[in-house]
Amino acid sequence: MIAVNPTDSASLLAAFGALGVLVVIFAESGLLVVGFFLPGDTLLFPAGVLCAASAHHAPRLVLWQVLVCAAVGAVAGAQVGYLLGRHGGRPLLARTSNRRVRESAARAERLLARYGHGKALVIGRFVPMLRTVLHPAAGALGVPLRKFTVWQCVGGLLWSQSLVLAGYLLGSSVTHVDTYLLPLVAVIVVLSLLPLLTEARRERRRRR
Repeated sequence: MIAVNPTDSASLLAAFGALGVLVVIFAESGLLVVGFFLPGDTLLFPAGVLCAASAHHAPRLVLWQVLVCAAVGAVAGAQVGYLLGRHGGRPLLARTSNRRVRESAARAERLLARYGHGKALVIGRFVPMLRTVLHPAAGALGVPLRKFTVWQCVGGLLWSQSLVLAGYLLGSSVTHVDTYLLPLVAVIVVLSLLPLLTEARRERRRRR
């Protein structure tokens, strides 16, 4: 039996390939506590790298399969998250005992109020942790279904496809890119957390 660590991108990709991308991105895009700890950015980028062929190895994943699975997982997961929030309402978000989930839910509400529904749904896709609670929060706050569906699809496709293709292009152009995967993933994590750090700094300034 193969041991799989659901929080580790390499373990998931080795065990399940493109199907693992679909399942994890689905959960990470709106299943609250379950998806809160799953890899998103750090799964899509390595998956793209593994789709690239080089002089030393054949592609280990099929690009079109990863792109389709990433898109389906992102769009379907967000839609399910929205429906959970719409039918569960604010109690669904308030019921959790996880402090980070509650803080992310409050951040999602501020984002929707500040930027409007469309822009917030696109921006939020690129912010880890926030994107998991953004879609249930949109449902709980009564964002119109049609508007939500259009903009979450735009954001989901931009996010999922750009990261996979970025990984693929890098894997196709850099020799032995596998050697640098961990540092590259660390850079992606840092860059994706910058909006959260910026907002936290602004919040501290407002409280002074």
